[in-house]
Amino acid sequence: MKNYYKIGEISKLYGIGTDSLRYYEELGILHPKRDSNGYRLYNLKDMYKLNIIRDLRLLDFSMVQIKEYLDGQSIANTLKILEEEQSLLQQKIEELQTRQTIIRRQMAALQAASSIQPGIFTVKCFPARRCVQISQYITRDEEMDFVIKKLHKKHESMVPDLANQTVGAFFSMDDWRQGRSNVYQSVFFVLEHDAAEYDFVLPSGNYLSCFYQGSYQQNGQKIQEVLNCAAKQGLTVTGDPFELYEIDNRYTAREEEFLTEIQVRVS
Repeated sequence: MKNYYKIGEISKLYGIGTDSLRYYEELGILHPKRDSNGYRLYNLKDMYKLNIIRDLRLLDFSMVQIKEYLDGQSIANTLKILEEEQSLLQQKIEELQTRQTIIRRQMAALQAASSIQPGIFTVKCFPARRCVQISQYITRDEEMDFVIKKLHKKHESMVPDLANQTVGAFFSMDDWRQGRSNVYQSVFFVLEHDAAEYDFVLPSGNYLSCFYQGSYQQNGQKIQEVLNCAAKQGLTVTGDPFELYEIDNRYTAREEEFLTEIQVRVS
């Protein structure tokens, strides 16, 4: 085995860029010697340090922390750093478990959505639903995406998982009455039932529901169909209709795969 290795050999062996190796030298962590041509030569002591740097960097330890540890390496300091490693690993495990739960919920939601039959009118009974919202006049799908992101940014602590969040929007009924479809007056998130902070409540009670598939440009017609169904069934409409996005661009870029529910409160 050689006693010294050039920077290119070390870079290839450890998968560490030469710029990083030079940076470690600037920090005083590595101390390569120079050959007669001025090339850096790393010894076996440098290699053991690189093993430690690699392992601790994978756990997001800063280079300052790593240097402090290497400068004062001892059994006590090793035990301390191992405890920190253990804590960080547990944190990463919990993050991965949370991510796994999110993925499972997404899969379950898509599988459930695949069994929904569009065009079927049903009356659903809901408990009170707490919501947060942004009131904004929206006439384009691009504006809708921006407002959803804005609402999520405002309530990120309550809504960490936007992918599985129930997102809805209230129509601008004035525009609808004038024959304009796909125009909205506000966007909202339906929160968990025990959310402490909220902007308004969708009252408990019965809601006439119907799903449609495809472009949002058809929602003007779908609103009319829902209201016609309510009248035909002798139901009194007691609130403005709104949309809930079962499958949207969070899941697919194909408009024909979008699945949207229109609900309106009835008695």
